[in-house]
Amino acid sequence: MTIREMCDAYDVTPRTLRFYEAKELLFPIREGQKRLFTKRDRARLTLILRGKKFGFSLEEIRQLLDLYTEEDKGKAQMCETLTAYHEKLAGMEAQKQALTTVMTDLENEIAFVEGQIAGLTRGG
Repeated sequence: MTIREMCDAYDVTPRTLRFYEAKELLFPIREGQKRLFTKRDRARLTLILRGKKFGFSLEEIRQLLDLYTEEDKGKAQMCETLTAYHEKLAGMEAQKQALTTVMTDLENEIAFVEGQIAGLTRGG
């Protein structure tokens, strides 16, 4: 695929693709100024975008991508990715719980202040 086809297919900018290439996450074939992205690049871009969506850093994504080998058909990569997914989900669950606690405290504070204002309005 050309860079334009990749941009259209994956809803990314040419700058994004060049950035991922500079970070050695994608390895398009260069024909002069033209970049041609292979099936492997497309698979890697899918995983990069998924990793970014889940909150992984580019370095974390690179480490997972680099685990792929033809010999094990990607099994080591998948196992390590599964572990990373579980860890990420556990971290998100902890953040969710902390946020829920803070939101409950804020709701209680709102109710308290609203009660104080209502008391001042009735008494004033």
